[in-house]
Amino acid sequence: MSTTVLFDAPGPRARARNILLTVISIAAVGAVLYGIYDGFDAKGQWEAKIWQPFLQWETWQFYIFPGLLGTLEAAAVASVLALLFGAVFGLARLSDHAWIRVPAGVVVEVFRAIPLLLLIFFIFYLAPAVAGSGDYTFMAVVVGLMLYNGSVLAEVVRAGVHSVPKGQAEAAYAVGMRKNQVMRLVLLPQAVTAMMPAIVSQLVVLLKDTALGYIIAYVDLLNTGFKILPARFFGSLIPAAIVIGVIYVALNMALSYLATWLERRSRRSRKTAAAPVAAPASLGVGAGVSGAGPAQDKPDD
Repeated sequence: MSTTVLFDAPGPRARARNILLTVISIAAVGAVLYGIYDGFDAKGQWEAKIWQPFLQWETWQFYIFPGLLGTLEAAAVASVLALLFGAVFGLARLSDHAWIRVPAGVVVEVFRAIPLLLLIFFIFYLAPAVAGSGDYTFMAVVVGLMLYNGSVLAEVVRAGVHSVPKGQAEAAYAVGMRKNQVMRLVLLPQAVTAMMPAIVSQLVVLLKDTALGYIIAYVDLLNTGFKILPARFFGSLIPAAIVIGVIYVALNMALSYLATWLERRSRRSRKTAAAPVAAPASLGVGAGVSGAGPAQDKPDD
């Protein structure tokens, strides 16, 4: 019987069992989907009249597209700022100097511990007291996303640098490189490829979290499509939720596809020995507030 490197080829009984389990799983999923369809049908959610607004250009022009633009604007600005925040504080946590490493660890751990919704609330209600009157919904959403996701990305950066084999840094120090050169020319180029899956995963989370702007009336896809639109067209709440959900899925799939393409391109152009980095959990992952110290040991002067 043929085998592969990873597992033994299944025998006749195993193949029959796998086919049976596959059929049962498909039947179970089909039953669940039919139950959902039947439940919506019983409440008249498939009637053509409540789906009619989504076949009109005006609905997309005045409701869905403006909300989609608001979501993309907040996600784009917050993504850039979160990546910068994560890079700065992630590298700061790798510093040899405690006066840099410890405050950076405090900032990262504090903003990872606070729920994102509370961050958005705090920024939204404190902004008028600091900057005067105005509409601060966009700023509250963007800054909240930057602080929370940037703190998570800081841990990704730190873990990515640590994932590079220690011998890489030792070899660089042996040829006379200084620490900043080792970090910039040796460790980070290899760590970026290893960090890519975790970074993209966190950016997908950031994109979805823009929907939290709903609670402070930020004009995003969820607000216009799930709040304003159903109020304008009575009875279209479930259709609106389905349409908005499909748009979010399409956005996240597009982002994931782009990231996969970038990762493949990066791996073709640069070989790396670093292992892929998993995205840290919201709390309790990685070193404590004091940080982990320098990325790699360097020889004594």
